[in-house]
Amino acid sequence: MHFTEPLPLLHALSSVSGSFLLCLPALISIADPLGSSLIFYQVTEERDDDERRILARKIAINSFMILALSALIGEFVLRFFGISIDAVRIAGGLVIAVRAWTLLNAPEQNADRKQKEAEQGGRTMALPNGLDAAFFPLTMPFTIGPGCIAVTIALSSVKPTTGNAAIFSFYNGLLLAIVAVALIIFVTYTFCDKTMRLLGKSRARILSRMAALILLCIGVQIIGTGIQGFLMPIFRT
Repeated sequence: MHFTEPLPLLHALSSVSGSFLLCLPALISIADPLGSSLIFYQVTEERDDDERRILARKIAINSFMILALSALIGEFVLRFFGISIDAVRIAGGLVIAVRAWTLLNAPEQNADRKQKEAEQGGRTMALPNGLDAAFFPLTMPFTIGPGCIAVTIALSSVKPTTGNAAIFSFYNGLLLAIVAVALIIFVTYTFCDKTMRLLGKSRARILSRMAALILLCIGVQIIGTGIQGFLMPIFRT
């Protein structure tokens, strides 16, 4: 009897770790904090280290709040408009797959788009206090754009359909992944000057392409889950 009691706990931990390992690569790949940190350095190059560190902390906190809110209420908003879970999975999977395909084949276009989002026509660099740009444009749309929000909603839709414990464990893993992404954003942005000297643009793009391949596989997996949800009622009849 003593050896069978911990099994539910082990099963819950396995579910948490499973959802964490599913969500973390997708969120990191779509947010691309490493590549974004190089652009962040270029935009804040004239700022001192203390201001850059405070700015990085604010961006990380804002990113966590946006992603967590998207994960918790995004699906309910879509249900309010009558959109099925399987449709969310297919649409979100397509967003992930297309995004990953773009990162694999044309990373330069993504870098140029990020640069324009961060600078906003020179607005960020022109502000006397760089902290005023912490939310817009440096959190949205530069760090966390519509793609990140769509991916988070798509990931939240992959949760188990039955069992409160399994659903709770899944959301724990998803939220832990969001916390990890926010911490990675904070670290990469804080030490963006060192990252720039260590990696440079070319090596950062190589790492981004490797992450994009994982992102593409996750997108295909989510699409498959959505298609399966559409087809199962047909085969049952």
